[in-house]
Amino acid sequence: MNNNDQLISTLKVIAILTVLYLFLVSIGMIGVAFKGLGRNFAETLFQSEASPFIGLFIGILATGLIQSSSTTTSLVVGMVAAGTFGDDTNIAVAAAVPYIMGANIGTSITNTIVALGHIVRVDEFKRAFSASVVHDFFNILAVTILLPLELIFGIISRSALWLSSFFLGGSEILIFKSPIKVITAPTVNWIKELFYKQNFIDPNGLLLIIALLLLFFSLRSLTKLIKSLVMEKLEAFFDTHIFKTSLRAVFFGIIITILVQSSSITTSLVIPLAGAGVLHLRQIFPYTLGANLGTTVTAFLASMVSGTVAPLSVALAHLMFNIYGIGLIWPIEKIRNIPIQLAEKFAEVAILNKIYPILYIIIVFFIIPLSLITLVR
Repeated sequence: MNNNDQLISTLKVIAILTVLYLFLVSIGMIGVAFKGLGRNFAETLFQSEASPFIGLFIGILATGLIQSSSTTTSLVVGMVAAGTFGDDTNIAVAAAVPYIMGANIGTSITNTIVALGHIVRVDEFKRAFSASVVHDFFNILAVTILLPLELIFGIISRSALWLSSFFLGGSEILIFKSPIKVITAPTVNWIKELFYKQNFIDPNGLLLIIALLLLFFSLRSLTKLIKSLVMEKLEAFFDTHIFKTSLRAVFFGIIITILVQSSSITTSLVIPLAGAGVLHLRQIFPYTLGANLGTTVTAFLASMVSGTVAPLSVALAHLMFNIYGIGLIWPIEKIRNIPIQLAEKFAEVAILNKIYPILYIIIVFFIIPLSLITLVR
């Protein structure tokens, strides 16, 4: 490689890091905008008890609105600690489980929104969209299997209550700050303050529009740069190191999510790689399962601070839901292939009409949950 090529490669790496930063900032901005638009409403959803079925849809809607399963889980932990579900710990934890399941489905909205950044290029969009919705379909399948088992046998709540006795006793827990949030928070907060100071009629709505434009720009640029920077070598690196086996992909998903403290960011990071053709759907699928497991760690550590059974059991219920889901779905090939096949078929439908994926997000994450909750209330 001559000096010219080396300089170009170095500049491309710097450009990738810069665009990646903008991509992460845009995700942070989307989260801030959604929280501003819907946080108060999301919190009011939790003010009264609901049936398990409606609790599930409250979890989906609240997480879709505030873009954070950790925040939803924290709200549920707060409800349990405050006695909203009653004073009986067993009943309270069992009542909280459907909300946790809903949060698991709702958190997959972010990477599906990220996939829309590839919507102008058919092949890229097909790969990116299937890689994003495989997360949705796995979580929906896990809920379909486990919610009836929880309602009949209480397998998740009972397991969580039993495990919580092993983890109590420590009063001081290490609080870990996400390096991603540390790096991007100043920029996100500066942009947020800039919008709020201008006295716009709807600063959150405008912030969301700008965030989506920035997301689409950064994704487009990131995909181009990844393709141009020795894509074959990059693909070989993922194949031989990070995604060589399914177990390694799961482990990598867990570690990255613990480090960045957000399954949304973990799964969103691989969408541009899927769009560029560097990663394939079957490589990404186990990685998203690792992200599901990793996202439970923050709530688990936070709940240990209280030193009481109920909040810790809620956090452990989130963990047990994901462990049981993986344990029941992954070992059997025919069942394991269901989310993959659904994702591939839906991606084929999505490229026929670009309105389908947008309608999917609006209907599944907002209209259906909101309609059911409103009807019941």
